[in-house]
Amino acid sequence: MLTRRPLDVVIVGAGMVGAACAYYTSRSGLSVAVVDRGPVAGGTTGTGEGNLLVSDKVPGPELELALLSASLWRRLSEELPTGIEYELKGGVVVAASGKSLAALTGTADAQRAAGVEAYHVTSDRLRDIEPHLAPDLSGGCHYPQDAQVQPALAAAELLSAARRAGALVRPGEEVTGILRDRKGAVRGVRTARGELHAPVVVNAAGTWGGDLAALADVNLPVLPRRGFVLVTEPLPRLIRHKVYAAEYVADVSSGSAALQTSPVVEGTPAGPVLIGASRERVGFDRTLSVEVISRLAAGAAALFPALADVRVMRAYHGFRPYLPDHLPAIGPDPRVPGLFHACGHEGAGIGLAPATGQLIADAIRGERPALDLGPFAPDRFDHMPCHMRVESGAPPPQERTQ
Repeated sequence: MLTRRPLDVVIVGAGMVGAACAYYTSRSGLSVAVVDRGPVAGGTTGTGEGNLLVSDKVPGPELELALLSASLWRRLSEELPTGIEYELKGGVVVAASGKSLAALTGTADAQRAAGVEAYHVTSDRLRDIEPHLAPDLSGGCHYPQDAQVQPALAAAELLSAARRAGALVRPGEEVTGILRDRKGAVRGVRTARGELHAPVVVNAAGTWGGDLAALADVNLPVLPRRGFVLVTEPLPRLIRHKVYAAEYVADVSSGSAALQTSPVVEGTPAGPVLIGASRERVGFDRTLSVEVISRLAAGAAALFPALADVRVMRAYHGFRPYLPDHLPAIGPDPRVPGLFHACGHEGAGIGLAPATGQLIADAIRGERPALDLGPFAPDRFDHMPCHMRVESGAPPPQERTQ
């Protein structure tokens, strides 16, 4: 059995969002335990590119969340070890046609009005900021606030800081039930090793957030959305910013289950270039898709012709936790007292994690949060069929990382 000790909060999930929740709750003076059926960053976090973006968010609640997170990431980059590879590299969004450029210009103007730094770049100046870009692009936009981090290392460092503040971190421990009292309020979790008692449970289980919610008899329709990333051989610093096609923003906000690809290219401090992005809802299908890899490689070479002859060393994929309205679930669940949610961030979880963690900590402590949690209300999907799913089969237990 587990050693019993007084706890204020149990966080389920040791990915980036769970780590951020642990960091901010433990540093606020709460007694915290983090449990995960797999290793730290063993799920979506470990297969992410580490994007910290404001450029791909349209004005609204998610952009407000991204701007808050951007400021918190800058602070974390000073508090955490440099090994997290935080880089305020900026983003460059490019348009291949006049139509795409007009749409990009309109988006950037709206973002600027909402507090984003966005600067239009004419076609003849694009290669001043990215010398290896294709010469026939119509124009673009520069976003200095975009950044990058090494996600698995950042999650590990956040959890290490939480440990130093007194948090317990228990990887490899599956939550099999949510304990509730006679009035239905949370009183902890049951795991394969025993019970952890606490008046608050935070669902930071990522792609499996819907399954964890179901343990408390509530509906949260989280679906997996598969994406592939290509990794090239190490190269001299060829690409200075995160660079992607204007169509990427539309793909991110699309609700389509079909395959969508748009070129996203960025360098890393270690040398390899990362190439994305694809999106498709195929459940937890882990089959290597030659079609997706071919599309990603062709798209990257169209943006950066120099990549056409570069070797791709490997390809990997992950599953983004998707909610139907493209907003995460953050905050208390009014259906179950003591249950809080911090999941459903899709591909933006790395970037949005600090703000999510801070908002969760504030809400648990009964303090006024920095942002209105209304748009992120976990019960907003109650009109939908219970726990909607479209996956083609669940992965084996050792691959179901919370």
